[in-house]
Amino acid sequence: MNRIADVPPFIGLSLKGGFFVKPMSALKSTLLLTAVSLFGQGVGFVYRVFLSRMVGAEVMGLYQLVMPVFSVLMSLTAIGFTVACSNLSARYQALGNHAAAAQTVRSCIAGFLTAFAVVALVVAPLSDPISAGLLGDARAQLGLLLLLPCVLLTGLENIHKHSFYGLGRVAPPAFTEILEQLIRTGAVLGLLWYFLPQNPERTVGLIVCGMILCEVFSAVTLSVLYRRAFGRNPKGERVDGKVLGKNIRSIALPIGWTALLGNLMGAATSVLIPQRLVRAGADVSSAMSAFGVMCGMTLPMLTLPTAFISAMSLVLLPKLSQARALGRTDLIRRRAGKAITATAWLILPTSALLAVVGPPLGRALFREPSVGLFAAPLALGVVLTCFESVLAGCLNGLGKQTLAARNGLICGAIQLLLTWWRMGLPGVGLRGYVEALLVSTLLGVWLNGRALHRAINLPCQWFHWLVAPGLSALLAGLCANLLFPILTRSGLGEGAGAAVCLGFGALLYLSAMAAQGELRRREAGTGLSR
Repeated sequence: MNRIADVPPFIGLSLKGGFFVKPMSALKSTLLLTAVSLFGQGVGFVYRVFLSRMVGAEVMGLYQLVMPVFSVLMSLTAIGFTVACSNLSARYQALGNHAAAAQTVRSCIAGFLTAFAVVALVVAPLSDPISAGLLGDARAQLGLLLLLPCVLLTGLENIHKHSFYGLGRVAPPAFTEILEQLIRTGAVLGLLWYFLPQNPERTVGLIVCGMILCEVFSAVTLSVLYRRAFGRNPKGERVDGKVLGKNIRSIALPIGWTALLGNLMGAATSVLIPQRLVRAGADVSSAMSAFGVMCGMTLPMLTLPTAFISAMSLVLLPKLSQARALGRTDLIRRRAGKAITATAWLILPTSALLAVVGPPLGRALFREPSVGLFAAPLALGVVLTCFESVLAGCLNGLGKQTLAARNGLICGAIQLLLTWWRMGLPGVGLRGYVEALLVSTLLGVWLNGRALHRAINLPCQWFHWLVAPGLSALLAGLCANLLFPILTRSGLGEGAGAAVCLGFGALLYLSAMAAQGELRRREAGTGLSR
């Protein structure tokens, strides 16, 4: 997301030494990306804590209103091309044709730039009616305009990043990601510290300006690393341009349109939340504040454990694409099964513990009394979202983008309709959004799971996927729920008590898994196979 004009010296030396060029196994790639994602999630969480304290709940709500537009613009321009780049690069890499992989990257960049030019020419002159009419708040206009250069830089960054992922070279984007997170945090908080106080519109604009500075570094750095790693004349033969364009479109169009419709529905949901709260009786300021607390504080805290899922998904798609190109159905089943198992082993216990300690931890960090509202059902929603995402990633890796897209659109439409209906009822409020999230994600897990089973005849391992980790997570959560009030009554602060409960719950979870024989069964490792 951010870049500088000159490559850091240690990166240049690593490139010559081969560490940044040599492909990694899926397990090593996942572990490296997980470590980077955990670091990024940690830095991002600290960033959100300071950001919320500096700008307040109302500005956080306005910022959360603008950011779905960023997702919509990315789906219109870049998302389809990044997935196509990763998928096709992995396919040509498996066949030993590096020249075709490089040709794929260039074609995806050209397609992205064309799409961005069209979108920018439409959005820029219509920024006022979009912000006032569609988003429902004219104060979003400045942030909307500043999103355009941010989208341009992010799109270029992501295509180069996914070209590395597709070829199994995760080190360059991983270490760039670390620097990116640090630069974004420093740039945004530095701009706010220097220029505040400002009105809410300008404050959101300052936040987006910090994001642009971060993206400049990332786009330049990954572009330079790509050219140094792969050179000007990679080995292999170029493929027919028309055939390549057809292959790119067959992946990019369904992925892009699905992401667009899904993000449009997500943006509509974000716009609906404060509007339906107002309809139910809240004033505009309190409605925007409640929206900012839930989507800008509570949910980011509960989604901290998803760093591993994001990393695994980045590795999983090209690995499944390679196995598919080689006709290895057995390898596809093994990798998909291990991905589901790893998701359950991590997300179930962390979500159970955060459902208990999340509210006091959030109050201690964000200094907002309503942080952690609906923590338990939202944590369940995070679990279902992770399973839905991993299953959809498996379908995308198998070339079933249209099927995964259809399932995502169905679930997004149901969430939007339920949110509109339930939140408009007196006395329901934000509970209506939580209900809609749970229903739509549960349906998404079922649809994607059924589709994956039909595609590769994946055997269901209910005990290892759900029963064993689910019971262990439930035990850890219940014991943490009993321990926390005892610690606070003894004089320990809420933040320290939450930290103790997290550590105790993690040990208890591992002990329960060992008692069920799961640790012995998985002692060889639960990562994706090579």
